[in-house]
Parts: sequence; C-alpha cells; structure tokens
Amino acid sequence: MQQSRAKFGIGQLVRHKLFHYRGVVVDADPVFQGSPEWYEQMAQSQPPKDRPWYHVLVDNADYQTYVAERNLDLDTSREPINHPAIELFFDDLQEGVYRRQGSIN
Repeated sequence: MQQSRAKFGIGQLVRHKLFHYRGVVVDADPVFQGSPEWYEQMAQSQPPKDRPWYHVLVDNADYQTYVAERNLDLDTSREPINHPAIELFFDDLQEGVYRRQGSIN
C-alpha cells in the first residue's frame, strides 16, 4: 500500500468541510491510527483509512479532533486559534502558521 503525502503540516490552520470549525494541526498520521470501533462510531462519512489523518486543536474549544484529510481545507483567515493547549505546542502565529515550540525562525 502506497502512502499519500500529507497535504497539511503541523502548525497550519485548517477548516473542517462538513462541520465548519477552524483549528490548527498538531500532528499527522500517514494513515488512520484509531481503533475499528472509533472509526465505525465517529467516522460516519467513512473517509479512507489509507490517506493522512490529522490531530487538530479546535478553535474556541478545549478538545482536539482526529480528522481525515479529505474533510479539511486550508484556513486562510490567518486568525489565531483560541485553545487552552495552544501554548503547549506552539510559540506564536506568524503569517497564518503557528511556529512549533523551540523552532528556529
């Protein structure tokens, strides 16, 4: 099975196509890494398991989601994400992309 290259990188702002929330990518898996039970219960649109999936901090919420790539678009608003864990992952927002903790540049 050939894996797809992730479309979004850590720190990029994204918007969910179906549920319209904004968020920031904190991690990416090249393929689905959840349990079959989670997939059956939560992934009701049955997105492909052999494509990238993303861990996303949700704006104006205190949780993160696990989202299939096909359900995300780039968020070009450049507006910060309001999430209590944002500072655990990122230093600041520069030109619409969050900088990882301790990264240079």
